[in-house]
Amino acid sequence: MTRVAAIDCGTNSIRLLIADRSPDGRTLTPVDRRLEMVRLGQGVDATGRFDPVALERTLAATEAYAELCRARGVEAVRFVATSATRDAANRDEFLDGVRSRLGVPAEVISGTEEAALSFAGVLSGIGAQAPGPYLVVDIGGGSTELVLGRESPTASVSMDIGSVRLTERHLRDDPPTQAQIDAASADARAALDAAAARVPLGEVATLVGVAGSVTTVTAHALRLDRYRPERIDGAELPVAAALAACRSLLTMDRGERAALPYLHPGRVDVIAAGALVWCEVITRVVAEAAAAGRHLIHVRASEHDILDGIALSAALPGPAGTSTGPSRDAE
Repeated sequence: MTRVAAIDCGTNSIRLLIADRSPDGRTLTPVDRRLEMVRLGQGVDATGRFDPVALERTLAATEAYAELCRARGVEAVRFVATSATRDAANRDEFLDGVRSRLGVPAEVISGTEEAALSFAGVLSGIGAQAPGPYLVVDIGGGSTELVLGRESPTASVSMDIGSVRLTERHLRDDPPTQAQIDAASADARAALDAAAARVPLGEVATLVGVAGSVTTVTAHALRLDRYRPERIDGAELPVAAALAACRSLLTMDRGERAALPYLHPGRVDVIAAGALVWCEVITRVVAEAAAAGRHLIHVRASEHDILDGIALSAALPGPAGTSTGPSRDAE
C-alpha cells in the first residue's frame, strides 16, 4: 500500500484526502478527509485577480494540510487547482505559495482534465448496479464539468457556471428575486446549449452528481438530521424529488438556509446558485434522454469525486505521480 494525499483547491473550498492506495492502483482506503471553505475565487469573476485576503486564507489551509501530511506519513502528494486559478491573472503568487508550503507544485488543470478526474473518482465508487453510460456532473464554485462515458470518458465539457460565479453575478438579494433567478437560469441554459453540442446528453443512462451543491441538495431531499456521507453516497432520488429540493433551497432566505443541520456554513450564501445549476442540468438531461427514447427517473449522488480521482493518480508513474511528500526543508 502507498499512502497518498490529494488536495483539490477550487473556487469555494480546499479539500484534502489522505488514503492508502492498493498495489494495483485501483482502490483507496481513506485515512483522513478534510475540508476548509476558503473562497479562493472571491471576486475573481469580476476582477480577474485573487483577493489578497482570500489568498491568505487558502495558503494558511495549505500549510495546515502539509503538516497533516507529514504527521500521517504521506509518500506522494498531488495538488490540483481548478476554475478560479485558471481565471486569475495573479495566479503565480498563489502557485509559489503552495510550493513553498507543500513542497510540490500546484497543477492548474484544464476543465477537460478536471472532468476526467471527477469521472475516475466516481467510477471508483459507483459499483456495478448502475447502468452506463454515466454522465458525471461536478458542480463547483466557478465551473461545472459534464463528462460522459462507461469505463472512461468519451465526451466532456467544462462550463463557466458555478455556485460562487452565479451568486456574484446574479443572486444578490436575500432571498433572490425572480428576475435574478431568471437571469441565472438563462446563463445556465446558455451554457448547457453549448455543452450539448459536445456531449450527447441523450445517451445518458445514469446521471450522477458530485460535490457540495449536489450532496447538500440530496441531504435536503432526504431531510437528514445532519450531514451523513454514508447516506448520501450512492443515494438515488426520484427526479421530481431532486428538483423539488433544488427549488426549495433556491427560495429560502439566508436564515432558513443557515438553520439546516446538514448545510456547511461556508455554503450558506452560495447553495442557492448551486441548486439552480443542478436543477437546470437535471431538467436538460431528462429532456434530452426522453427525446432519444430513454427515461431517466432517478438521479444519483456520489461522495466519490475529483478528490478520489486525484488520489488514484497521485502515486502513478509520470510527472503527476512522482511527487514526494512535503518536507520541512521545502518551506
